[in-house]
Amino acid sequence: MSSPQILYCNCTYAQVVPKEVKEAVLKKLCESGVAFEAVADLCEMSARKDPALKRLADGDVIKIAACYPRAVKWLFAAANAALPADRTEILNMRVQNADEVATALFDPNLKPNLPAGKAKPPVETGLAVATEGATPV
Repeated sequence: MSSPQILYCNCTYAQVVPKEVKEAVLKKLCESGVAFEAVADLCEMSARKDPALKRLADGDVIKIAACYPRAVKWLFAAANAALPADRTEILNMRVQNADEVATALFDPNLKPNLPAGKAKPPVETGLAVATEGATPV
């Protein structure tokens, strides 16, 4: 297995990741000399169906510093770029501290942690539930 690609999300628009964690992880990445890709916001990229998400998902192995694994899985799936469950590890900067995230990012071993099940955007799920049993007009 090759070295994992590293993707860092700055969560620019939603701003749900603590600023101090984001800044510390980015600083550690920059100081490490390890190659990584930084994006402004995965949510925004997903909304635009950015082709970069497909390129990243189609790579060998990937570690992503972002948000909740289920959310990241959905963001990629919504952009038609399903992440491979056996080759993806997501570090959650919302709940993990910067040292935990950086240690996992720099660890050459991959610990896949995508949640099982098909990724469905909440909007589609909500529509399906809302229309079940509805009377056509």
